Amino acid sequence: MSEQIVRLYDTTLRDGMQQEGMSVSVDEKVRIALKLDELGIHFIEGGFPASNPKEIEFFRRMERERLGNAELVAFGMTTRKGVAAEADENLRVLADCLPGTVTIVGKTWGLHLTKVLHVSRDENLRMIDDSVRFLVAQGKTVVYDAEHFFDAWRDDAVYARRCVSAAAAAGAAVVCLCDTNGSSLPPFVAAVVGEVKAALDVTIGVHIHNDSDCAVANSLIAVEAGARQIQGTMNGYGERCGNANLVSIIPALKLKMGLPVVSDEQLARLGETAHFVADVCNASIGAHEPYVGKSAFAHKGGLHVAAVEQAPQTFEHVDPAAVGNQQRILVSELSGKGAVLRRAHDIGLELEADDERVATILKRLKDREHRGYHYEAADASFDLLLREELAPHEPLFRLESFRVIVDKRADGKAVVEATLKVHVGGERIISTAEGNGPVNALDAALRQAIVSKYPHLADIELVNYKVRILDENKGTDAVTRVLLDASDGDDTWGSIGVSENIIEASWEALVDSIEYGMVRSQQK
Repeated sequence: MSEQIVRLYDTTLRDGMQQEGMSVSVDEKVRIALKLDELGIHFIEGGFPASNPKEIEFFRRMERERLGNAELVAFGMTTRKGVAAEADENLRVLADCLPGTVTIVGKTWGLHLTKVLHVSRDENLRMIDDSVRFLVAQGKTVVYDAEHFFDAWRDDAVYARRCVSAAAAAGAAVVCLCDTNGSSLPPFVAAVVGEVKAALDVTIGVHIHNDSDCAVANSLIAVEAGARQIQGTMNGYGERCGNANLVSIIPALKLKMGLPVVSDEQLARLGETAHFVADVCNASIGAHEPYVGKSAFAHKGGLHVAAVEQAPQTFEHVDPAAVGNQQRILVSELSGKGAVLRRAHDIGLELEADDERVATILKRLKDREHRGYHYEAADASFDLLLREELAPHEPLFRLESFRVIVDKRADGKAVVEATLKVHVGGERIISTAEGNGPVNALDAALRQAIVSKYPHLADIELVNYKVRILDENKGTDAVTRVLLDASDGDDTWGSIGVSENIIEASWEALVDSIEYGMVRSQQK
């Protein structure tokens, strides 16, 4: 492969925002741009300044920011039919805007010329040539995005080549071949990129959409074929099925293809950056997303856990830390000794492989999972189970009884009242509290009863509550699994309860969440 450097071109702030439901403010766009710069992205496409005031304001705001790695890019399109480039308002905006690099998109596919633009092929070539020449004359470095290029190549390869040749001859520094419909497969992309690379003496880029679920593969094989600019978005955001996901492309280029697109330190920020952008965009990253998902380096099967304990590379294709992630050992009915030993060690409990208590813990774990418990998402409950076997301690309180009453009133409101009778430090306490639901009322009553003895409870908050019916065919007699997430502001942990009675299952999960939170606070 040529030693010419491959450049990363991020279009999250423009093309990524075309994803359904995706929108960010100017302030948020600035924050994302600065984060992408820290990651080592070479080009950040800030938006289409001629399209709306928000985009213009973003470029104005960026005049006050200093980028350490990236170059800001403005986006636009070729001049209109029958209009000289110098008279086109959109191109005038590009010529006058801050960025020294601009990207313009133009048509290459005959279908678009006849059905969308209604221009002749010669007029389209004139529009490409005139637009690029005008912007170059204004001192701009021009990237020409050949829209629908791979569809155009299938339809008429000769004309598709004439379009990109016109852009190159007019002074475009980069000709970017776009798989706008995401319809192409890797062998075709490689062949086309190779032919264009051989024909043009300019940098070749690719802009791939993911409609065939091949955007990352197509981008990587394009590099093999000679492309040296890769366009994509963070987390694959984009219209329809999204764009090529730079979160997967970056580590593939660096760790698997040996291309220094970012430094080691920048690559270690990949997970942080991916989650930051998702949070700002009010989106979530799937647990099973490559490289940065929570489960990307999670191991569950007993043999797998034993293997990664000896040599992580047996089931980890890269070092999790290299991409800003971490290894996770899951505990379930599939677990072996290795998972139990690892978890015990992680929480500071001494346990050796030949300890007979390991077998006892495994048996108890598998019996409980058979009854409906699910400890992968309930780390707090499993840690408490381990402590019961390995380091028994006095519980925070002893339950005598609880009662929950739902009062449905004439005005349509439902009020829930919970009454607890608990023993705390030798004292019998009766506590009553109201809530917006049974779990909320029980939580309030329990805290009210024991907070004077355990003031740290004030720092623990329930942040999520999920219910699953395990055997739906039994109707109202079905077993219910309740998962609770709690947080002390710094960390979050999960607890679980299982019962035919949803209130009892919720109580079990609630008690585990509070018990675990208190154990954590005592260890700090």
